Amino acid sequence: MKQFLSYVSVIAATVVVTLALSSGILQPKASAAPAPAAAAVPAAAPVATPERHPHIDEALEHMRAAKHELEIAEHDFDGHRVKSIEHLNASIHEAEVCLSMR
Repeated sequence: MKQFLSYVSVIAATVVVTLALSSGILQPKASAAPAPAAAAVPAAAPVATPERHPHIDEALEHMRAAKHELEIAEHDFDGHRVKSIEHLNASIHEAEVCLSMR
């Protein structure tokens, strides 16, 4: 039972962190000053560099590790283990959606 509570704690914390990060990162940032007018001479288009999100990357790692631990657990815990894996799958999907918005 103690090990199950550890899994549940890890899962709950991971889901909360993922949701907090995704809601904070995806909010538009207010601009302090208006953008300057475009130059008369067209410049070469800058190459878009994907923005890195190390916290989401790390959260994904932890969620995948927690999912693996639950998958190899020996007990079913009256269906709670399977339900936890389902929630982790949903959380992993949402975090991957965040990363695809780079």
